Amino acid sequence: MSKLLKTNDPVEQTLNDLLKYLLESKKVSAVFSLRKINKKGSVDYGLISDVNKLNEIAPLHPIMPANAGQLLGRFTPMDKPVAAVIRPCEFRAFVELAKREQGQMDNFLFITYSCGGVFKLKDNAEDKIKNKLDEYWEAVKNSVIQKDIRNSCKTCEYIAPLNSDIFISLVGEENGKIYLTSEKAEKMLEGFEVETKTAKFDPIILNDLLKERTKNKEEIYSKIDTKESGLDGLIDIFGKCIGCHGCNAVCPICYCTLCDFDSFNYDYNTPIMEKELAEKGALRLPPDTLFFHLGRLSHMSFSCVGCGMCSDVCPALIQVADVFKKTGEETARMFDFVPGRRVDEEIPVMIYKEEEFPELGE
Repeated sequence: MSKLLKTNDPVEQTLNDLLKYLLESKKVSAVFSLRKINKKGSVDYGLISDVNKLNEIAPLHPIMPANAGQLLGRFTPMDKPVAAVIRPCEFRAFVELAKREQGQMDNFLFITYSCGGVFKLKDNAEDKIKNKLDEYWEAVKNSVIQKDIRNSCKTCEYIAPLNSDIFISLVGEENGKIYLTSEKAEKMLEGFEVETKTAKFDPIILNDLLKERTKNKEEIYSKIDTKESGLDGLIDIFGKCIGCHGCNAVCPICYCTLCDFDSFNYDYNTPIMEKELAEKGALRLPPDTLFFHLGRLSHMSFSCVGCGMCSDVCPALIQVADVFKKTGEETARMFDFVPGRRVDEEIPVMIYKEEEFPELGE
């Protein structure tokens, strides 16, 4: 049974006090959180060990400048755990990385929250978000979708990772509530001067928002149905690709030091180019953009956590995340698997079960 912090302070103030206590008592080496970097409201991710610099953090701000799971995967174990305040999709991304030995769960005290989604990076760059924050938090409180958030957020149904160490209930709440959901959290907060009571988070509070997101998902997915159009449909979707590979760079699950798609293996050399030009009469440049996306799709179909970073950074405005998320859900459904749901839930591609797909051997 988890414990609920009993406080009348605003939830963000209680969270800041909690993080300050963890640093001052040396229970953690540092705090990982979004932080403000200027007066205009721009934010980045920071690793903070100076208690005084906690005044800069904005842990619940609705922007994702990078997927934190990707960043945390680069940490080597520190002397003491790092308290990391991250979104559900970022937590799920790190869980998937931990399964692939790209990170260690015990290196962190994970703090997550029920998420109302994030704004697009373009809106942040154009300084449009500050005028939308009141509307955003009102939408979170009332369990409705804020119209300007990422497409992937409008369809996300995994918004409350209760397997983190500390969970903050924001969606559907007037002021927010903080739950200690692991023994690690309870032990590390012994001495924190806030009363607790035994309580369990009731996910029914998320139902209204989840219903809205399910409707959105059905609408968005209906626009990318390629069952009838097949390869031509995929060409229509990815034909605008300029080959920048930005979607690959920001994906938290693509962790290879050197991606094969970034090598010269898929570029035309002159003899091949001349041969294909003679055969086809015309060639697309840059080459193999569709093959790049199909290759990533085959890797990501059992790993995508739907964070939407890929769509957000695409200069050609391709809704990469919608395609990957839809395909990923269809693949995962075959194995009753959700990427990042549990660290002990094995990756389907790494498991062999004799009883699976017996018709293939007949």
